[in-house]
Amino acid sequence: MAATHVKRAFKYRFYPTDAQAAELSRTFGCVRKVYNMALQARTEAWFQRQERVNYNATSAMLTAWKKTEELAYLSEVSSVPLQQTLRHLQGAFANFWQKRAKYPTFKSRKRSRRSAEYTASGFRFRDGRLTLAKMDQPLDIMWSRPIPRGASPSTVTVSQDSAGRWFVSMLCEDRPAMPGAVNAAVGVDVGVTSLVTLSTGERITNPRHERKDRERLAKAQRDLSRKAEGDGSNRAKARLRVGRVYARIADRRRDFLHKLTTRLVRENQTIVIEDLSVRNMLGNRRLSRAVSDASWSELRSMLEYKADWYGREVVTVDRWFPSSKLCSACGTLQSTMPLNVREWTCGCGATHDRDVNAARNILAAGLAVAACGDGVRPQRSTPGGQSSMKQEVVPPPRPRAAARPRG
Repeated sequence: MAATHVKRAFKYRFYPTDAQAAELSRTFGCVRKVYNMALQARTEAWFQRQERVNYNATSAMLTAWKKTEELAYLSEVSSVPLQQTLRHLQGAFANFWQKRAKYPTFKSRKRSRRSAEYTASGFRFRDGRLTLAKMDQPLDIMWSRPIPRGASPSTVTVSQDSAGRWFVSMLCEDRPAMPGAVNAAVGVDVGVTSLVTLSTGERITNPRHERKDRERLAKAQRDLSRKAEGDGSNRAKARLRVGRVYARIADRRRDFLHKLTTRLVRENQTIVIEDLSVRNMLGNRRLSRAVSDASWSELRSMLEYKADWYGREVVTVDRWFPSSKLCSACGTLQSTMPLNVREWTCGCGATHDRDVNAARNILAAGLAVAACGDGVRPQRSTPGGQSSMKQEVVPPPRPRAAARPRG
C-alpha cells in the first residue's frame, strides 16, 4: 500500500526583479565557494592526516571564514543556503564512504547547477506569497498548479537553468489521491524505435525529441564555437541560445515520460521491467545518442516513485535474463538472436515479434519473482543456454589528490 503521506516537490517558474536576481546570483556564488572550500579542507585533512572532517567541523570553519577580510562577503547573503550546502557535502561523503557514489568533485562556475536551498528559517510563506531571506518583496511565481490545501513548505530550492529561466521548488507533505484498484499486470520492454513495447502487444513510438531539434542544436553550437573566449557578451548570448535548445528538448521529453508513466501506473497493479545497465550501453558509439535520447533511466525512476505513491508494484528482472531469445509459447531458448532480427519463428511453430515476445517473457518472469521470490535464470536444459549471473560491482575509485578550489 502507498504511504498515507509523502514528500512531494512542487516546481514553479518565477520572474525575479533585478534586485532579486542580483541577490540570488550572489547567493549561488557564495554557495559554490563554501562548498569548494569545505571540500578542499576535508580532502586535505584525509590525505595529510587520515582524518575525517564532519559537518560540525566545516560549520565552524564557515564561521571563521566569515570573520576574515577576504571572505567577509559571505556574510552579505543568507546563512541558510551556506549551511545547507555543507549538509549536502556531508551527504556526498556519506555516499562515498558507503560506496554508493564517487568521490565528491568541485563545483564549476560554468558547468555546475546554480541553486540554493532554504529551510524554514530562511523564507516566509503566507497567503500564497513566498519571500526569501534578505529580500523585501515576494517572488513573482507563476502558479501553474496549487500546492496541497493547508500544506506548508519545509524547504525551498531556487535554481536557474542553462536557458536563464528561474525556478522555485517547494517540498511539501502531500496525500496523493489513490486511483481505483486494478488487477492488471504488464511487462515493459524498452527500445529505441519503440520507446516501450507492452506485453499486451501495444507499441509506444519513441518521439526522438533530440533528433527533431538536432539541426537547430547544431546551428546554435556552431555559432557558439565561433565566439572567442574573450568575447564576453556575445559568447554569453550564444551559450544562452544553446541552453534554450537543450531546455526545449528536456522539457518535451520529461512531459512525455510523465504522461506515459502516469498512465502505466494508473492502469496496472504490477509493472515488470528489465534491470538494464544504461551506463554500459552509452559506451556504444553507434547507439549512445539514441539511448540517451530515450532516457530509460528517467522512465524507470518515474515508474518507481509513482508506484510507491499510488500503492502499485514495480518488479525488475535480471539484466541477463534472455527475454528476446526465449519462446514465450514453449520456453525454448534460441542460441543466438542478432539485433537485426525483428521477427522469428520457433521450432514449435509460434511466430514472434521480437519486442512483444520479450515483454511477455519479462512479465512472466516478474510475476514468478513477485509470487515466490524465484530467481530469474535462463533454462539450463535448453541446448546453447548459459547460466545467468549478476554483474560484478566495480569498486569506487580512490579519491583524487587535493586540488585548488574554484570560486
